[in-house]
Amino acid sequence: MCRIGAIKSKNYTHPSKALQLMQSQQKGHDNSGFAMVMQDLGGIFEGYKHLPTLSMACTDEGLNLAENILHEAGFRRVLQWVPDTFPSDELDINAMPNYVFETFSYPKSYKHATQEEKEELLLDMRLKMRAALEPDEQGFVYSFWPDVVTLKEIGDPRDIGTFFNLWQEDENFTAKVITAQCRQNTNYDIVRYAAHPFFLQGYTGLANGENTFYQKNKEMQAKLHRGYIGFESDSQCFLYSLHYIHRQLKWPLQYFKHVITPLPFDELQSRDDADQLRSIRQSLAHLEINGPNTIIGVLPDNTLFTCCDAKKLRPVVLGQTEDTIAIASEVCGINEILPDREWSTDIYPNEREIVVINDELEVARWKQ
Repeated sequence: MCRIGAIKSKNYTHPSKALQLMQSQQKGHDNSGFAMVMQDLGGIFEGYKHLPTLSMACTDEGLNLAENILHEAGFRRVLQWVPDTFPSDELDINAMPNYVFETFSYPKSYKHATQEEKEELLLDMRLKMRAALEPDEQGFVYSFWPDVVTLKEIGDPRDIGTFFNLWQEDENFTAKVITAQCRQNTNYDIVRYAAHPFFLQGYTGLANGENTFYQKNKEMQAKLHRGYIGFESDSQCFLYSLHYIHRQLKWPLQYFKHVITPLPFDELQSRDDADQLRSIRQSLAHLEINGPNTIIGVLPDNTLFTCCDAKKLRPVVLGQTEDTIAIASEVCGINEILPDREWSTDIYPNEREIVVINDELEVARWKQ
């Protein structure tokens, strides 16, 4: 079983908090890996929020391949951060030779490009690097996007934290939004790309549970967008649906819930928007999901949200203080990092709502 968590704060937060959030839920996951996406970056990356940062794990050859692809396209490196690592035979970690976090300036030819043109370029470059590195597993390109850092690794989360020295707070490596999971993709083959969270063009998604409509989701999504690839996990489909509905169709976030867990037809009849919801259900039927799951997502503007399956077969809870909100599969995770909160205000989302948190940490509960 998976366990997932998210932290959104008005202050820059070190990933040690995400490790603590997940560690207290240890009995609910299998210690097969740790992955996180950090957005709205502080520390050494704070001054480069407008420029894309490459996050990857690779061999020496893989690093050369990726950097050559970027340089040939006109990107120029302006910042490189290589985390200090502490290898030991006693650690349970399947480490790669290199962990790369590099920020690049855009090609000069994109000086007057629109934001959308830059975003399409970044996706194309990530896909090109991934394709070049996939043979012989020369590397794994997790994200190439402004104000985002991604880390994924196989092994015991405690040991992964020790290997990267993530248990010790460091002002150089912080963010205001952190999503994390402590489990590899043990339903299928162990592949680093399969570890949650998943990231695409500013959107982040992670899930606790299963998607039993994976096959029909995959078959439709593979035809919708060039970025919908891999499908190493059934939960990747949640991210692709979010991206398609919110970015490609430009629908409000509320409709994401109506697509993945549509209301029964008999409940639609009395609604003012019955015609619209019926059309959505009919036209996007293959994006509906099923099975026990809870989803946490982040939008490009750093809006954080969570929602459940239509029967709420997986748990999730939200707790908050004046300056921080945390979401976790189990309340013990929130108790660990927010022990002084007002516990009576904790929110346990139900099966027919999306709980949404903006940058002011205002919480909205959107009923389906």
